[in-house]
Amino acid sequence: MADPALALPDGPRGGPAGAAREALRTWWLTAGMWTRALMSYRTSFVLMLLANTAITSLDFVVIVLMFRHTTTLGGWTLPELGFLYGTSALALGIANLAVGSIDALGERIRAGTLDTVLIRPAPALAQLCAERFSLRRLGRPAQAAAVLAWSLTALPVTWTPDKVLLLPVMLVCGSVIFGSVFIGFATLQFWWGEARELQNSFTYGGATLLQYPPTVFAKELVAGTVFGLPLAFVNWLPALHILGRPDPLGLPAAFQFASPAAAALCVLAAALAWRTGLRAYRGTGS
Repeated sequence: MADPALALPDGPRGGPAGAAREALRTWWLTAGMWTRALMSYRTSFVLMLLANTAITSLDFVVIVLMFRHTTTLGGWTLPELGFLYGTSALALGIANLAVGSIDALGERIRAGTLDTVLIRPAPALAQLCAERFSLRRLGRPAQAAAVLAWSLTALPVTWTPDKVLLLPVMLVCGSVIFGSVFIGFATLQFWWGEARELQNSFTYGGATLLQYPPTVFAKELVAGTVFGLPLAFVNWLPALHILGRPDPLGLPAAFQFASPAAAALCVLAAALAWRTGLRAYRGTGS
């Protein structure tokens, strides 16, 4: 039987806008249910949040230790790497908080419990993204925000209106891009049940890649993050404009402002992958 809290009218009303509202409402209700369950054990929640924050902080500690032996990395200073780290980890943390639970899709397919989700009168994708929602994941974005705030105070940047506007735009678009990557690669589990680690290599691995300047990588790899999987639009390309750095690929300046277009394309690709996977799903037969 469907959870009464998730009961929605039959079919989306108002076209795509109505479908989006239903999905957001479903996500909100499901996330709220898991949050109430989690807060029943508040001490455990606080300890897990602190542990998660401490563990994710080690990534930046490694970068700081590297700068004990050098003043620049690939020509970039520590505050500039702090900017890359903060924007990358914050975008990933927000995406992971919002849709990270989708990586458990393969477990539901193997256990045959995905059918339970599909028969509920609520969008399946929203349910899966909010399943086992945990506020302890706030540790990553909170720590990343602290590093980003420090870097902004340490950077010698002349803040013009376009740079001020570009910063929140790149954070929002970066979160959307990572969220789309989470969903897009999770759908591979409809055909390949062990694709979870492949997904992690492009989400968490991609975020780690973006924490370092593009000048330390081969141009072919950097080009792949622009014209292949567009992770460069999360922070590399916008950061070039904000920090006044030259583009190692020599791309037109418009690419540095193209994060919204890249995010929109990622959403469309993830939606297509999800619909294709869902149509290919045949259930367990039980």
